[in-house]
Amino acid sequence: MSRKNIDVSIVIVATNIEDMLRDCLRSVYKALDGISGEVIVVDNASSDNTPKMVAKEFPQVTLIKKYENHGFGENNNYGMKIARGRYVLLLNSDTLIIDKNIFKEMVEWMDAHPKVGLSSCALLNSDRKTFQGSGGYFPTLHRVFAWMTFIDDIPGVDRLMKPYHPLHPGSPFYKNENYFEKSQKQDWVTGAYFLMRKKAMDAAGLFDEDFFLYVEEVELAYRFYKAGWESWYLPEWKIVHYGQMTNGSEKATIFEMQNLKLFYKKHYPHWQLPALTFTLKLGAFLRILFYSLVDPKIAKIYVKAFVSI
Repeated sequence: MSRKNIDVSIVIVATNIEDMLRDCLRSVYKALDGISGEVIVVDNASSDNTPKMVAKEFPQVTLIKKYENHGFGENNNYGMKIARGRYVLLLNSDTLIIDKNIFKEMVEWMDAHPKVGLSSCALLNSDRKTFQGSGGYFPTLHRVFAWMTFIDDIPGVDRLMKPYHPLHPGSPFYKNENYFEKSQKQDWVTGAYFLMRKKAMDAAGLFDEDFFLYVEEVELAYRFYKAGWESWYLPEWKIVHYGQMTNGSEKATIFEMQNLKLFYKKHYPHWQLPALTFTLKLGAFLRILFYSLVDPKIAKIYVKAFVSI
């Protein structure tokens, strides 16, 4: 099948996730009815039966087996390089497609909006009712400061400054739960469902492999933006994202803070890096104080984050 005949290439990275990947792939193929597509699975050095399961139960999948552990971006790059579709979707292996028309209708939406190079759908928790955060706005200094000092937890502030993370699940003041119920033009979207126009991807490039885990989708979305493409969040379509099944909060916290510094080194003026470092350390310190009172285990995570940045 030539590229012009494929509407969407779906790239899934998997590591030791046999049962969940099986369910994911079954839901993907049900949703591919009515649209031409290909599925590429990149196995990231699994030690369980994951690659054998894919080869046996889904022979139509293009399976790429890697024997050394690589980061999120690098693994997706293997699939992105061989993708033949007009659109390329990066889909987490810990997801479930619950809308049978999602691929067809989101491709049609993208076709009707030629300025959009990147989009995502709503990510639901396992209850299939509550929303997860899915992207936000670029981590400028004022946004990171508001995030680290809890200022963007104040009701109404997010409307004025468009936060880096619009959802505040841990806030006792303001969670902003309704934000992800509406369609939004955003700066970046989460990599769990990352639908790219192939033409835009070719212009922006692949993932920067210096980012092992976290912030890599922010960095790539920034290059989409610099190349003149829009990014949209579209909750008319939804999937279940089991989240945190593949990574713990300690890894997420530390990698995100470290990689924000890397993002600044690559894209923002050099004078901003010391200010960012101070802001991240301040935020980690404030969380150490807070969580020492309410959850010492989380406080220890922020101690490690403080030292690492």
